[in-house]
Amino acid sequence: MDIKQIINDHYDSMVELRRYMHQHPEISFQEMNTKKWIYDQIKDLGLEIRQDVGGNGIVARLQVNDDFETVALRADFDALPIHDEKDVPYRSKTPGVMHACGHDAHTAMLITMAKILTAHKEELPVNVVFLHQHAEELLPGGAKAMIEDGALEGVDYVFGTHVSTKFPVGTVKYNYDTMYANADSFKITVRGLGGHGATPQVTHDPIIASASLIQQVQTIVSRSVSPLDSAVVTIGAYNAGTVFNVIPGTAEIKGTFRTYTPEVREIVAKRLEQICLGISASFNVNADLEIMYGYPSMKNDHALLDYVADNVRENAAFVSGVEEVGPAMGGEDFSYFIQEKPGCYFYTGVSNSDKKADIPHHHPLFDIDEDGMKTGVETLLKAVLNFDKRAK
Repeated sequence: MDIKQIINDHYDSMVELRRYMHQHPEISFQEMNTKKWIYDQIKDLGLEIRQDVGGNGIVARLQVNDDFETVALRADFDALPIHDEKDVPYRSKTPGVMHACGHDAHTAMLITMAKILTAHKEELPVNVVFLHQHAEELLPGGAKAMIEDGALEGVDYVFGTHVSTKFPVGTVKYNYDTMYANADSFKITVRGLGGHGATPQVTHDPIIASASLIQQVQTIVSRSVSPLDSAVVTIGAYNAGTVFNVIPGTAEIKGTFRTYTPEVREIVAKRLEQICLGISASFNVNADLEIMYGYPSMKNDHALLDYVADNVRENAAFVSGVEEVGPAMGGEDFSYFIQEKPGCYFYTGVSNSDKKADIPHHHPLFDIDEDGMKTGVETLLKAVLNFDKRAK
């Protein structure tokens, strides 16, 4: 197979797929039109297709030989509740919703790979399952539900990639230790006794209590977590009161904490509980804590990661560099797949300042250098085509 020529032959249609999705985004758990559109792109390829897997997910299987092992390739397809502010022809047509994280590129690459691999079925040394996953951006995510609905049945290994504007177009980046963190969130509702702003002595002020609570929460990492470990605790939302001269009865605090290990995750959760109990007693309020445990941390299988990276270190058409980078504090529900099956996940660089493709993810101006999709497709294609030659 001439990978360079084949990818170039499919490039224009891959860009069209990505731009169509970019113009027609749908947020997590509401991807009704998107899932139908994805099905329409692959329904005539001769795949065994299951729809509505775990919700809106799609599982498409290319069965080559019953005696072969099976690899799964995953792409997510939900968008974010962000208004697209780019001045481009493929700008989102849905106000307040856009693909600000590259899931449109992931899906375009996976559809393209399905087209290429089905056309070259006789050359494959493995069976391939294409996992089109909904709702990566919003807890509880789509991966867990898809797994519970049998998405990984008969699968031996799983691979995935995430485009990134942190890294130059043409590069492949990875991490041996922890690609992503435990991504947990919390809500604290502080219930006091409201009253007139001129008579605070007869109230139990939830605002004052909340102010102290927020300050104490910021000491968790610096005073309860070892400096040799990593953790982040962030307050992202605070709401209380509506009138300048009225002390409200309640205040609400929302935040997230990110950790890498179960031990540090437990420390942060325990300290949140203790701080809430202390604030409740100190200020005569009730600080009720609700923790929402999110996606677990994600660690690559080292042998498979070496295999994928080594495939494109030399003699690659669209990969200009392969190297390890540090871990990230972001969350990613691909971690559920990798907990069930050996696999690996890597970054595909799509940054290019000349094309205004260097804006951070989840930003209204987010965009990618679409040439980077060639890198992702080549890396995953080689992982499939050479699978029987990997070191075991």
